[in-house]
Amino acid sequence: MDLSALGPYLGIIEIILAVSMTILVLLQTKGSDLGGFMGGGGDSGGSFRTRRGMEATMHSVTILVSVLFFVNTLLTFIALGQTA
Repeated sequence: MDLSALGPYLGIIEIILAVSMTILVLLQTKGSDLGGFMGGGGDSGGSFRTRRGMEATMHSVTILVSVLFFVNTLLTFIALGQTA
């Protein structure tokens, strides 16, 4: 399968997915203090809590975007490796 023609497009998709994933991760940690960000303290007292509503949706979308980012990275490396 020749993916070399898709190399530039996959690179653009890679940038879009990277920016999207960064924004999603930063939105999820919003509202936490530095102790909560590092894994302790915060409003939750350092314990895990159940995600509900929009928070659960953002968590699922973040996982989906990270999987798409990983698959796109592999395809990009394959496509750009075929041009040499």
